Amino acid sequence: MTELAKQTTATNTNELATLRPLVTIIEEESGFTLTAELPGVPKENVKVQVENHVLTLEGEIRLATPEQMESTHAEIGSAKYKRAFTLSRELDSTKIEASQRDGVLTLHIPKAEHAQPRRIEVQVG
Repeated sequence: MTELAKQTTATNTNELATLRPLVTIIEEESGFTLTAELPGVPKENVKVQVENHVLTLEGEIRLATPEQMESTHAEIGSAKYKRAFTLSRELDSTKIEASQRDGVLTLHIPKAEHAQPRRIEVQVG
């Protein structure tokens, strides 16, 4: 069964379809910025967790049909977003910062102090 067919079947049987959010990762000198698209997911339904160097992003969306209306076609009524990443030991998972705006979750993952570039001053003499 294709992934799309599984998602559609899951939606029709009261199970939540699990979707992989689109992610962009940018490396900077001081760490990484990760953005994940979670359209329609309210802040209270977003979960960011780090356990055993695995960063897990989760979000849940439930679109309700307004009262006195009936849906004739809905590809996604409820869905769960989930994505996991293994973090390098060069990153400081205790200092991850997260924010959400317009359906986009943004994480700033700093490099550990020992992994950040440092300038060594050369002495004359």
